[in-house]
Amino acid sequence: MIYLDNAATSYPKPQGVSDRMKEYLDLIGAPVNRSVYARAQDAGLVELQLRERLARIFNFPESPTQVLLTAGATAALNQAIFGYLRPGDHCLVSSMEHNAVMRPLQMLAQRGVSFDRIPCGIDGALDLQRIEPLIRPNTRLLVLVHGSNVCGTVQDAAAVGKICARHGIAFVLDAAQTAGHCPVDFKAFGLSALAVPGHKGLLGPSGIGALLVTREFADALTPLLAGGTGSASDSELLPPYLPDRFESGTPNLPGIYGWEKALAFVEETGIDALSAHEKNLTGQFLHGLEGIHGIRVCGKHGTEQRVGVLSVDFETCDNAQAAARLESEFGILTRCGLHCAPSAHKTLGTFPEGTVRFSIGFANSPEEIQQAVHAISQIAEASVIL
Repeated sequence: MIYLDNAATSYPKPQGVSDRMKEYLDLIGAPVNRSVYARAQDAGLVELQLRERLARIFNFPESPTQVLLTAGATAALNQAIFGYLRPGDHCLVSSMEHNAVMRPLQMLAQRGVSFDRIPCGIDGALDLQRIEPLIRPNTRLLVLVHGSNVCGTVQDAAAVGKICARHGIAFVLDAAQTAGHCPVDFKAFGLSALAVPGHKGLLGPSGIGALLVTREFADALTPLLAGGTGSASDSELLPPYLPDRFESGTPNLPGIYGWEKALAFVEETGIDALSAHEKNLTGQFLHGLEGIHGIRVCGKHGTEQRVGVLSVDFETCDNAQAAARLESEFGILTRCGLHCAPSAHKTLGTFPEGTVRFSIGFANSPEEIQQAVHAISQIAEASVIL
């Protein structure tokens, strides 16, 4: 089996991640913020270490208490979008956004919030010159996908952050496909909030993620959940302080233990090393696809401003059939379709047929990429002959 579906979820996880989760379930089992016995205190320390690791990895300049733990990147983006925008507000997004952004905005459009899409080119790159003409007096928020989950194109977040700063617009970055794959710098990008998943490039389990927020942005957010926090239990009102205000209910502690272990691997290995490995494999893959007849490779054709997410459109056969053959004949696991991003596919010219997506992870090897290129060639060229 050759696993090339890392944009959906990373596999395999680093050694020790599942053991750490099992350790919590078998040997700890205690809550956090609710008890004072030793096991509960130990669990609280692991949770704090997780927040601190996330703050370091993303150069987050404020308190680790402003690293809010969520059920994933989708939950983080929902908190940022639903929690910040009010009726009468205007929001800007790119035309490459995932439905984790577009579906909340479409719901808010029924409640008096408006939005515009900033056009991107056929390679998925944002047209920076098109941003300022779309800004209105009531524009309060810009949400941007950092790396495309369809074609891997990485946007110039620092340039967008400067535009937002000039106009006093809050800036939320969706780093679902870049966190752990390439440097993401909260401070340098001028972010108000950063949404990341645990289970993709950060190599942890599913069902956990984070929203890193400035104090100013947090003060303007309405929590989406309300309930017990283990703190301020004498009051029926949510605590005003972070992270408790946004973390009602018992957290995903097995996920916290597993993710903290995964982030230890990410920190020890280094984002630069992980990025270099992925870039080398991406370059090998793109070079191997050159000259194969009957396919179109979407997005950028070099390794700059991209991550290891490649979409292939089989022009002479059905993409779903190609994906099925990749698995049944070659043992290659991919994802076919529209990837929860119809707006991105419309931008790339691959709507409604979609593409076959190959996404690279830290555990992939040059030999696997070579086999994937061979399989694509066999399927595409056989279809041309037919």
